[in-house]
Amino acid sequence: MTVLKTLQEQWFPLPVPLHRKKKKTGSAGGRWEKRRTEEERKVKANDREYNEKFQYASNCIMTSKYNVLTFLPVNLFEQFQEVANTYFLFLLILQLIPQISSLSWFTTIVPLALVLSITAVKDATDDYFRHKSDNQVNNRQSRVLIRGSLQNEKWMNVRVGDIIKLENNQFVSADLLLLSSSEPHGLCYIETAELDGSENARGRPKQKQQPKKKKKKVGRQNPVVKGVLLSPCRETNMKVRQSVSVTAELGDPNNLATFDGEVVCEPPNNKLDRFCGALCWRDKKYPLTNQNMLLRGCVLRNTEACYGLVIFAGPDTKLMQNSGRTKFKRTSIDRLMNTLVLWIFGFLVCMGVILAVGNAVWEKEVGSLFQSYLPWEPPVDNFLFSSFLSFWSYVIILNTVMPISLYVSVEVIRLGHSYFINWDRQMFCSQRNTAAEARTTTLNEELGQVEYIFSDKTGTLTQNIMSFNKCSINGQTYGEGTDRMGTQPKRLDFTPFNSLADPDFSFYDDKLLELVKVGDPHAQEFFRLLSLCHTVMSEEKSEGELVYKAQSPDEGALVTAARNFGFVFRSRTPGTITTTEMGRTVTYSLLAILDFNNIRKRMSVIVRNPEGRIRLYCKGADTVLLERLHPSNQELMAVTSDHLNEYGADGLRTLALAFRDLSEEEWEVWSESHQFADKATDCREDRLAAAYDKIEQDMMLLGATAIEDKLQEGVPETIALLSLANIKVWVLTGDKQETAVNIGYSCKMLTDDMGEVFIIGGHTVQSVRQELRRARERMVEMSRARDGEKREGMEGRAEACFMGNGFGGGPEGDGGGGKPLQGSSFPSPPSSFMDSISGEFGLVINGHSLAHALEADMELEFVSTACACKAVICCRVTPLQKAQVVELIKKYRKAVTLAVGDGANDVSMIKSAHIGVGISGQEGIQAVLASDYSFAQFRFLQRLLLVHGRWSYLRMCRFLCYFFYKNFAFTMVHFWFGFFCGFSAQTVYDQYFITLYNIVYTSLPVLAMGIFDQDVPEQRSLEYPKLYEPGQLNLLFNKKEFFICIAQGIYTSVVLFFVPYAVLSNSTQSNGVPLADYQTFAVTTATALVIVVSVQIALDTGFWTVINHVFVWGSLGSYFTIMFALHSQTLFRIFPNQFHFVGCAQSTLLKPVVWLTIALATAICVVPVLAFRFLKLDLKPQLSDTVRYTQLVLQKRRKPAGRSLGGVWRGAGSVSESRLGTRGGSRRSGYAFAHQEGFGELITSGKNMRLSSLGLASFASRHSSSWIETLRRKKNPHTPPSASGDSSPAPSRASGPVPPLSNSSSVLGGSQETPIEEETVTEARQDVPTVSCSFGQPAASGSARASPPDDLTSAAVRSHGTDSPGGWTLSLGTVQEALFGWKGTEVRVDASDNQESQHVAMETSQAE
Repeated sequence: MTVLKTLQEQWFPLPVPLHRKKKKTGSAGGRWEKRRTEEERKVKANDREYNEKFQYASNCIMTSKYNVLTFLPVNLFEQFQEVANTYFLFLLILQLIPQISSLSWFTTIVPLALVLSITAVKDATDDYFRHKSDNQVNNRQSRVLIRGSLQNEKWMNVRVGDIIKLENNQFVSADLLLLSSSEPHGLCYIETAELDGSENARGRPKQKQQPKKKKKKVGRQNPVVKGVLLSPCRETNMKVRQSVSVTAELGDPNNLATFDGEVVCEPPNNKLDRFCGALCWRDKKYPLTNQNMLLRGCVLRNTEACYGLVIFAGPDTKLMQNSGRTKFKRTSIDRLMNTLVLWIFGFLVCMGVILAVGNAVWEKEVGSLFQSYLPWEPPVDNFLFSSFLSFWSYVIILNTVMPISLYVSVEVIRLGHSYFINWDRQMFCSQRNTAAEARTTTLNEELGQVEYIFSDKTGTLTQNIMSFNKCSINGQTYGEGTDRMGTQPKRLDFTPFNSLADPDFSFYDDKLLELVKVGDPHAQEFFRLLSLCHTVMSEEKSEGELVYKAQSPDEGALVTAARNFGFVFRSRTPGTITTTEMGRTVTYSLLAILDFNNIRKRMSVIVRNPEGRIRLYCKGADTVLLERLHPSNQELMAVTSDHLNEYGADGLRTLALAFRDLSEEEWEVWSESHQFADKATDCREDRLAAAYDKIEQDMMLLGATAIEDKLQEGVPETIALLSLANIKVWVLTGDKQETAVNIGYSCKMLTDDMGEVFIIGGHTVQSVRQELRRARERMVEMSRARDGEKREGMEGRAEACFMGNGFGGGPEGDGGGGKPLQGSSFPSPPSSFMDSISGEFGLVINGHSLAHALEADMELEFVSTACACKAVICCRVTPLQKAQVVELIKKYRKAVTLAVGDGANDVSMIKSAHIGVGISGQEGIQAVLASDYSFAQFRFLQRLLLVHGRWSYLRMCRFLCYFFYKNFAFTMVHFWFGFFCGFSAQTVYDQYFITLYNIVYTSLPVLAMGIFDQDVPEQRSLEYPKLYEPGQLNLLFNKKEFFICIAQGIYTSVVLFFVPYAVLSNSTQSNGVPLADYQTFAVTTATALVIVVSVQIALDTGFWTVINHVFVWGSLGSYFTIMFALHSQTLFRIFPNQFHFVGCAQSTLLKPVVWLTIALATAICVVPVLAFRFLKLDLKPQLSDTVRYTQLVLQKRRKPAGRSLGGVWRGAGSVSESRLGTRGGSRRSGYAFAHQEGFGELITSGKNMRLSSLGLASFASRHSSSWIETLRRKKNPHTPPSASGDSSPAPSRASGPVPPLSNSSSVLGGSQETPIEEETVTEARQDVPTVSCSFGQPAASGSARASPPDDLTSAAVRSHGTDSPGGWTLSLGTVQEALFGWKGTEVRVDASDNQESQHVAMETSQAE
């Protein structure tokens, strides 16, 4: 960053502030409303009376929704906005009218009150925690200058215009204009974790490590500051702020008390990196920029104290402005339910109209004949009015098609799913002692339908830890993780060689250390460059206690590497750099710093050594540095370029290093031209760039460095699994393009196997449009070429790939016969060609281009191009742009979106997405507070979606299907009975049965299924990510499934009414008395109903627990117990007017004909369902059915053993495996420094040099395990792979040992050459057909080549060409395509194994 030397003399006219519309701001959906339109803000220091007339917001924040007085009315108003609640309130009102009510009012009011109470308690609990959080923040203490003295004030009492004193490690309470600081030149250092999620200038405590025993040396202690070890790899870069020079000397409260300057600035806005204003004081104006501001949420670091003037307070601060509005999020199932409620209500009205018309006809034609002894009750005086009342009576009776208990059950199920997330020990981060937390209970099933994930980079995907990994010096590469024998070398101990070495630095190649020790000039010059060419600042509290403060984490890692290899950067002044080289102190004269910027992509320093020799040292991106080398470097450049290719393929961030010797004459001539350019008033930047370019020529190449930007544990594996689940991951980051692209390759979002990665960098609307269109044209061109080759290659093997069970067919687009298996790699032609090419390309777009792409006339251009790509990276984006991108996908793709971030700049994105996830633990709490779910590491996202999300969606869908079925079966019996009771609104069942049916008899079994049910175990959900796709396609509960459930329910009601009616109407008792009475029919029908729905839920339950058994059979038992109690003479004697079915249960259920009738009705209801499910499983199995069957076959043939693809992480293996895997491809520029332009100017100005040593914040290193951890490790590694008859499901090869992972191994840990898993049982190998299959690019992921998962040995496919028709053969290709979308390139079955294949088929058929 640049701090202007002559800031007080410069003046620029204030731009006209933008007109700010009246709007609501704040993080709670707008608790604060501006009372006027604010076009500019005027703030006068130490003058509350003047500032209060503008009615600026106070510093009190409120994220809560209710208070004690408003909770009840506001909450009830919100709840009755639900269509269902309003519907039930309407029914309750109807039931209070005696003329039309056939049921007691308590049948509706009790469930309604229960639903409202549960929801109110949940809302009150959530709001209580919001109040608690608000009070904690608002009651923090600040030191405010009031009437000339510093007084303690709560944050909520701070006002605009107050002067506040901040001390080290304190949070900034409001947006302040920095007035003065304890540091020289008004400088102060801040950390912005709460704002952007990146930790700049903060260290972390770490347990002290015991150093090895060695002789004590004075001034050679470990770098410990206040008992805290410091990490060299941790990003400890400072963000520097500087006060206006005219106020920098007002460091005393007495001077500040007399300060009466006035600030005129822009109105409140959400731009974190921009501030425009002017300070008017003593008849002069001083320009103000963002470099003069301390924003709320920052923390003061390494600065003893500073003073600031409050400019924006409370909701007007940029932190709160970026919080956005709290949106009420609803799941797609909720939205569908609202539609279904309206449909059901319409269906209810239709049934009521039909029965009312029937009543009118019956009363006119038949009822009139009975008027003499069965007259109409007042006020009914004709058949039309009787029909009108009958309509409302039937509306009340039939309302149970949509019972209110449905909503109670939904809330309970969601609560249970939330607790499962909170209790998941596999989502607990022991390093941070942080568990996963479901902060909402309304979005769980939406987790199973996510199609797009929008992720921040810094702190979300990465740890912000840089490590010096490899280097190339004079054509030799160093830093390999393993030696030629493949053994792992030990970590080097630098302390015997260098007492100033950092103990946390890790390096494993001792050849480089030996090279330095023997005095190799190239190696020493290499590390000398690293110790001199940087803008790092150092502080040394005592001898050897070094603390590096780097503007970029890359620079910190490079300087620390030089430090450990004997070239220790000690200190600097504006004109000198002091180092310790191999134990000898050397001071260099710093002649010039040729600073970094995004165009140059390099930086240089010119220094004079003690011998008087002048040398230029340069480091930068190889793309710009190699072209500036002397022609004599061609051979070395070629070798180094090969090394850079290797490093870039590993995803490492690379830099090239070079130097040039300058004569005194050259230096003098260039220095004059540089000074002339520096003092230029016009085109200063261009003149400086030209001067820099002139001197940075004819350099000599030294080598290259490779730095690893530490990813969080499991990030590549998580992205790989999500990609296989057809979830697209977009990275929205404020970092520069090079940084984001390197991270994209490191975490396997971008791969060299992609068709192409498009870079969109236009600066105008037209250029961006042209680049997007060219990208689409290129996609179409490459896709057509690929499809043409694919068709040619597939024609000869289509029959082999799709043999058996009618799944055969031609290649894509050929319209071949046969129906593809669901989830196959060969889907039907898509609706649009752009969708068909999805997954083959990557897109990188810069912030300035994105701003144009988000314009109204460009939205479709951007969406159509970006959504056709597998991975999208947006660089240099603002918080608002992040939210706009999310809204764009929601608008045009109608897909479920999830946003994950860890800083306040991610809050808008988190709130805009359907689901917001906050990364908790260390990078601030703003994202967590705004999120719906939170956990400590990105890798837990795979478990949240693929396990909890998929299960929640599955359970909710099964619950809803069964719930509608059982209630239509229950209610429609009334409809059929109406045709036999003169349409008199008579109920079939006893009113107590109607009340208890949904509350007691059938509520608990469906709750147990909705909470505990599973289709496949959790490890299978991670092994087969294709199982996630039904949720994305909304296959398990939609309008079609709803109508199927209704049809089944209506069919069941027909059987339950007409079978007992037909049997009992002509039956007699043993004494000749007819059985056809109303009460016997009611008991028989009710008993048959309870038994049928209990058997049905037993069939629907896929995962039985003790609770399921207790609830299902216990509910059935409770029905008989309660029925006998209600029909007892005891209750009849106490309440003779309420219990009319006295003795009915005993007399009815003792008759054999009744039980035969119940058995017959049950069989007629259940047998067709069983037959349909068997046929569906046989003819059109779902993916989960295929997985279950596959596992069943394997368990029959060998002892079952668990194995997880995604949930098991490999421990620390070889160094090469613990880092980035090798990947071939083109080199990418690795100059991805994050520091801002102009930091060198700040150094040479001397304004950053501190006069005193201050206590530093605690730092600590945090070592991350690497990304290349395989997903195919066995749970029981001690099981021998060749054990006969007792083998684990680990892969074993029929011929030869298991090959190692190839360099092109996929994200699944396999390689292209890795064969498919075969049986490890020796005897079984003779029965297995020889299958050779080579896999191409996975259709779902598009990233590298993947080997199949472990347990997917075969799929169940019906054979047509064997001697055992009806038997099952094990076809590998079909199941691969069904579960993963893998496309085989070679599948052949040896003819010699045909007989053995039939033998396998017979075995498998018997196992089935």
